[in-house]
Amino acid sequence: MLRLALKMLYGDRAKYFMLLCGLTFCSLLMTQQASIFLGLMRWTTATLRNIQVPIWVADAKVEQVNEVVALRDIEVDRVRSVPGVEWAVPLYWGLLQARLPDGSFQAIQLTGLDTATLVGRPGKMTAGNIEDLRLPNAVVIDQVAVNKFKKRGIAIKVGSIFEINDREARVVGICHSDQSFLGQPYVFTTYDRALEYAPPQRKLLSFILVQPKPGENAAVVQRIGQLSGLRAFRSEDFASQTIDWYIANTGIPVSFGTVVLLGIVVGVAIAGQTFYLFVHENLRFMAALKAMGAKTSTLAKMVLLQAFAVGFAGYGIGVGLAALFGFGVLKGGQPPFFLPWQVLAFTGGVIVFICCLAAGIGLVKIIRAEPAVVFK
Repeated sequence: MLRLALKMLYGDRAKYFMLLCGLTFCSLLMTQQASIFLGLMRWTTATLRNIQVPIWVADAKVEQVNEVVALRDIEVDRVRSVPGVEWAVPLYWGLLQARLPDGSFQAIQLTGLDTATLVGRPGKMTAGNIEDLRLPNAVVIDQVAVNKFKKRGIAIKVGSIFEINDREARVVGICHSDQSFLGQPYVFTTYDRALEYAPPQRKLLSFILVQPKPGENAAVVQRIGQLSGLRAFRSEDFASQTIDWYIANTGIPVSFGTVVLLGIVVGVAIAGQTFYLFVHENLRFMAALKAMGAKTSTLAKMVLLQAFAVGFAGYGIGVGLAALFGFGVLKGGQPPFFLPWQVLAFTGGVIVFICCLAAGIGLVKIIRAEPAVVFK
């Protein structure tokens, strides 16, 4: 009986193709848009992944990592005096303009690492040596800078020179870093040199990076939070709060959520209507089986098998196309794409819901049908 159900499904090629296309489009749209949304959210926390430390200390009013409220340099000593702190170092982070050799300008995210320890250094160097940052006017750029300069016809490499705030910057290394939400390249240098590049102002300290003693993470965060004007975040909490801030204060979730919802509506409409027509045209065959003594449970299994056979095929093709799209855009870096298993589970759950709904609509039609319909 189940084999007969599949023969009925595959025999009506037109409706099978329509069902397959509808569910494939639904799966593709939901998976692709959800993955791009998650990719954007990952971009917002790129700084935390590029500068990996357990605890970040910022001004008490800071709500997310891309928001900088300058601190006094003395705050580093205050944090170092907190019980449970193993070490604490300053970090400069700011948006500046770099002047390229051809006279054009490029916005950069200048990151000043602690001069003595280089804490927060890039994890992967593709050229040069990070220790050369201590040389005069030395900077390390990331692959985003290389690609942006290349588009302008400028081949930048170790030894290349450009200007930051009318001061010379000599490239001593190229690193790999996660691209940020702002889309500007990271330029790493020492903290002292970053202060020379930065426009003069009374306070220049952006964050304080903290390493707690073993087992003291939560206690250190709480103790630093008790200091006037300061707030401490564990790195994972800072990432979550940053994502929550962008969700609450931007239209990104509404935009992508609308597209995902549209995919669900299209899937329900196409699959439900097409499967109803499929069942309606095959109603006489189901009625004949019913007249020959087939139980309602057997007919239900047949309908569910038909719905899930086309559903899983559409899901597999849609997810596969979304993954191919992701592999393609990851090579170019645009748009962002992040496909965790949760997205696949979400898409699969929606497809199961659509299949159950479509099967339910068809099953109601079959249950109500009288066996005598086969003679009409």
